[in-house]
Amino acid sequence: MENTVIIPNSFDNLVLETIYKRRAIRKFKNKSVDKNILEKIVDAGRMAPSAINKQPWHFYMTNEPAFIERMSKAIMNTSKMDLFKAGIKEITHLLTHPGSFNLKDGIDFFKASDPVFHSAPVVIFISADKNNEWAPLDIGMCVQNMLLAAKSLGLDSCPVGFGKYIEHTEEYQYLNVPENHQIHLAVIFGYGDEVGKLHARKKDNLESILL
Repeated sequence: MENTVIIPNSFDNLVLETIYKRRAIRKFKNKSVDKNILEKIVDAGRMAPSAINKQPWHFYMTNEPAFIERMSKAIMNTSKMDLFKAGIKEITHLLTHPGSFNLKDGIDFFKASDPVFHSAPVVIFISADKNNEWAPLDIGMCVQNMLLAAKSLGLDSCPVGFGKYIEHTEEYQYLNVPENHQIHLAVIFGYGDEVGKLHARKKDNLESILL
């Protein structure tokens, strides 16, 4: 227990409360998200730090259910083996972490009608110049801002690594991504219809450097 982060029962700081209460959500209500809220979330991403202040991120947002469904199916068709490996990896992780295994989680991954975007009402892809070596780090900070902003505004979210496979589908052309850019990540947003799981956080990973 001493090597696990203790989650406070109450907070006196709204930023810390948002950080601790944010969860990855993969089940959403059939409820649209106001455009003004989405703009605030993207603006929060724009406020992230970036190397030499290049702000390399570019956003592609859609709230069209039919298009999201088409993209999900296209990604599934072009990346079936990678998705299968991800499912196996998730099940293996659950099996090797006592107390966290739930067979239903593993089965649901393969049976889900949309294991990519989880039928979320909003999907935002993020790209950057292929030659910017710092872009992955910059985008990571940008997305974290967006996740926390969404939580503070009453929305839930989940980063989707498999979103980058949209590049290998016919649907990719509709995003109008510049030729010199690549998709790094997708993020889904909506009103959650499940209680996010709280996974243990290690605390034995800090080294104090004494000179």
